[in-house]
Amino acid sequence: MGAKSPHLAADDAGGNEADEIAEGADQYTEARTSPGVVAPGAYGAAWHDLTNLRETGGSWRNITDLPYDSDDPRYRDIDSNSSGGGGNVTGRMAAIAADDDGYVYAGSAGGGVWRSRTGGGHWQPISDGLPAQSTGALALDGAGRLWLGTGEATTSSDAYLGSGVYVLTHPRHGTFTTRSRVGGDELESTTIHELRFGGDTVWAATSKGVWSHSTQQLGGPWKLEFAPNPGYLPGGPKAGDPSAPYKNIANDIAIDPKDPTKVLLAVGWRSGDDYNGFYTKAGGAWTRITGGLGDLPADAADVGNVTFARSADGSRYYAIDQSPQQLNTNPDSGLEGIYVAKSGSPTGPWTKIADYKGLAADNSALTTAGYMPGVQAWYNQFLAVDPSDAQHVYAGLEEVYETKDDGANWSTVGPYWNFPFSCWSIDPAKQTGDCNPTTHSDQHGVAIGRYHGRSFVYVGNDGGVYRRPVSGAQDASGHATDWTSLNDGTIDTLQYYSVGIGKDLDHGGLSVTGGLQDNGQSILRGNDTVMGSNFGGDGGDTLTDPANGCNIAQEYVYLAVQVTQNCAVNDGSWTTDASKATSYAVAPPDNATSEARFIAPLAADMKNGDTWIAGGRHIWVQTHGYAIRSGSEWTSVHDLGAGRAATAVAASGGKIYAAWCGPCNNQGFARGIAVGNADGTGWHDISLPVDGTVPNRYLSGFAVDPKNADHVFLAVNGFSRRWTEGPGAGVGHVFESTDGGTTWTDISANLPDVPTDSALVTADGGLAVATDLGVVYRAPGRTTWQRIGGLPAVAVLQLKTSPDGGTLYAATHGRGIYTVKVCDLR
Repeated sequence: MGAKSPHLAADDAGGNEADEIAEGADQYTEARTSPGVVAPGAYGAAWHDLTNLRETGGSWRNITDLPYDSDDPRYRDIDSNSSGGGGNVTGRMAAIAADDDGYVYAGSAGGGVWRSRTGGGHWQPISDGLPAQSTGALALDGAGRLWLGTGEATTSSDAYLGSGVYVLTHPRHGTFTTRSRVGGDELESTTIHELRFGGDTVWAATSKGVWSHSTQQLGGPWKLEFAPNPGYLPGGPKAGDPSAPYKNIANDIAIDPKDPTKVLLAVGWRSGDDYNGFYTKAGGAWTRITGGLGDLPADAADVGNVTFARSADGSRYYAIDQSPQQLNTNPDSGLEGIYVAKSGSPTGPWTKIADYKGLAADNSALTTAGYMPGVQAWYNQFLAVDPSDAQHVYAGLEEVYETKDDGANWSTVGPYWNFPFSCWSIDPAKQTGDCNPTTHSDQHGVAIGRYHGRSFVYVGNDGGVYRRPVSGAQDASGHATDWTSLNDGTIDTLQYYSVGIGKDLDHGGLSVTGGLQDNGQSILRGNDTVMGSNFGGDGGDTLTDPANGCNIAQEYVYLAVQVTQNCAVNDGSWTTDASKATSYAVAPPDNATSEARFIAPLAADMKNGDTWIAGGRHIWVQTHGYAIRSGSEWTSVHDLGAGRAATAVAASGGKIYAAWCGPCNNQGFARGIAVGNADGTGWHDISLPVDGTVPNRYLSGFAVDPKNADHVFLAVNGFSRRWTEGPGAGVGHVFESTDGGTTWTDISANLPDVPTDSALVTADGGLAVATDLGVVYRAPGRTTWQRIGGLPAVAVLQLKTSPDGGTLYAATHGRGIYTVKVCDLR
């Protein structure tokens, strides 16, 4: 959920935030899968081929491995989330595990698995050797082994597929390697929601059904236990159907503690399908339960994303259920309810112990129309039971809730943010006003462990990892008073969409900024030891003035652009004097009509930094640079057409290149390129036949030769026809034109078949290309590609250079921002 400032929320024209993140999920997937369905093994093959490329000289250096304070008092401007209470943050954590000796394991959405030996903090990465850095599930078994299910299963805007399940026999000092994979390639190119243990069996709830494997013999294949629609699995007669990815989704598995042969499966697509429901084995076959569960719904329309949790003594089972019907009809919440089975059996009977209205009444920060607890229950869920008290439960949705009496009473111990509460203050001398710190929003992972003899609950969310004592303190409203952020800067899983670099005229050196998934805009000034957050929400594309790094434009979503000319430094004076605001909303009109993509393209002309181009349905131009103060200052210079939206824009010397898609999904994909001038003249569509040189896939980026505006390179996302079952998938990922885009030549050469996200011409005439698995480089005068080493298998979404052109910056979507000297690449 794009945790956006409340001052922005009232004016947001893009609908509620559940709709926004769902749309973002579709758009991110579209870029990698359209025009068809990607076959299993694509990412594994790409990683293998990339690691076999010759490496350049030089190596990447992380520059964001320091604390990132979302409450930095320097940035109390109108568009900031500062003083919301989240404190230090990092990227989204999808899963958490913890033991009773202070070891904590955090699995990130795109930056791998990290270990702490000190109850949280002082982290180190332990999965950098794997071909997938996306985490779906983490679990410690009875033997103390750490199990990792790769492939994040939140169906969020940026969830990546995985490469299977791995086990680490000595998790306290070992690291994951490819040799630690369990089974064969059965679970490659899946997402894994949960790993559950029963007897000598581990069960996996995946996007390709429910699978099982022995915990004693780790070799041999996984066994497919249940797929509701097996014909849609790889190799099946309907494997190429556009709906195949949504036909075998499994969410969780509940195992009877008294008899591990009795298992309850929760399966179903978040938006609903006729196979959704609960299944159990009867007479040797899996059968959907049609009744008898008590309050837990049996109707397919009311069973979506589900999470189970069992008490340590086996006396109780708990469950959260998201309803597709609620999701599709109720703008306030998709939560069907929270339930308990006091029999300890997963077949119940179940009793409802919470709904969204009741949780909202328990001092939640989400109480307004369109923003109530469970509004994103398809994306946010966790459950954990106190090992020493079966009635003491932690539940995670957008917020963290606690009950100590089987659900008779609930407290919002981790409210969404502090802004709505009377204790909140803009006073920069008080980090969170008079409110206590809270967790970041959007909960995904939870674990309970011990450190120095005390029990702690650890939660993972869109802001990283937080902890509090299991039986911690609360104020009169039920909010916890003792949350601690564990995002101390030693863990960098920040998910950047973009990066901008400019001279820091106040402090010397450079100011580096970037847009982040759900963590706004980070800014690293020339003398900083802690990064601050000067814009809130989902930080999309970024423009930064190379000559003055405090001139910044940041996109929220759907081209909701904000601009500042002082780095958005503000002490909160705008609350009493509106003229003291130092950031301004300047969205082009396609924002109001939602005719732009979730993360829409924004660029400055390479020859004139005051000319900006923004792409939605229209190509928008404004010529006031960072002095723009209103969305009315944009001019539409070209209409791409109804149903089309820009996917990439670039300009040099007044010449603009714009790529588009529309429709943009694998059920009706189309793409193209339009070229014209910033003054509105000369616009025309380039002829790109479906079976032509440029593949019929998502066009993700342009790189214009700074010496010749007619010389341009094109980056193409997705996988080639070897992996993509769809019309015109073609081959190749990088194309070159020397005649202003009229004709194109495939220059991919030895570049592996990997989704390609952006490209950049370096100052010496080389070409750097960002992919889903790192960065490749083609030296001047060469025709083949080399890999720039020093990164794990992480997506790089954007490349920029320093103002002098000497340093290359990479915005990774899971491991922060990295730099390398251009001169070292040869």
